[in-house]
Amino acid sequence: MCGRIAVTLPSDSMAKLFAALPANNLPSVPNYNICPTDTVHVVRSRGEGRALVAMRWGFVPQWYKTPNNGPLLINARAETIAGKPAFAEAVRARRCIIPASGYYEWASTAEGVKLPWYYTRKDGAPLAFAGIWQDWESADGPLATCAVVTTGSNAMAGKVHHRMPVILEPEAWGKWLGEEGRGAALLMTPAPEATLRAHRVNRAVNSNRAKGSELIEPLEGDVGA
Repeated sequence: MCGRIAVTLPSDSMAKLFAALPANNLPSVPNYNICPTDTVHVVRSRGEGRALVAMRWGFVPQWYKTPNNGPLLINARAETIAGKPAFAEAVRARRCIIPASGYYEWASTAEGVKLPWYYTRKDGAPLAFAGIWQDWESADGPLATCAVVTTGSNAMAGKVHHRMPVILEPEAWGKWLGEEGRGAALLMTPAPEATLRAHRVNRAVNSNRAKGSELIEPLEGDVGA
């Protein structure tokens, strides 16, 4: 599962990191509480190079009559993605990378209280989530949409949730984007346990209206530090 992300890296730094040409309509950063249906930064191959573009987080299949005509598809399961009608063509031909500084996951107490945790890379580098994208055609023109590919959690991340985003290392970016031949399916596996660290954060982030850098500040504890 991946239901909230944070992006603190400036757009020009993201463009440089991924060797991508930035679009003019990229969302504002930093944003410490990016929610489903918000606009996110996306790296995709285009022509002879890469582009850093804006897309709606929430994949819309072509047969939806409106963007809200069916389930909100913010994630695509790696184990079934190739066989799902909504995702099969996209994973073959429209793969992308969704950059993030970190993502949130929730653990539930015995009383049903949801406690948020914030995950980042131990080495401080940005996260690069495997994604897929789709242009949904409407009377007003195409709406670019995307979903994060998820897989089963490694032991560290699994202490909080049984799913995690597919995290791509730099050497895998070209292969996932289709720039270096086949083999993308082999990349849809959990990240090594040493990749991530996590800390508890304030429950204020449970609200999709919450803003500010205090949302990612640690409270207490650590998972797999």
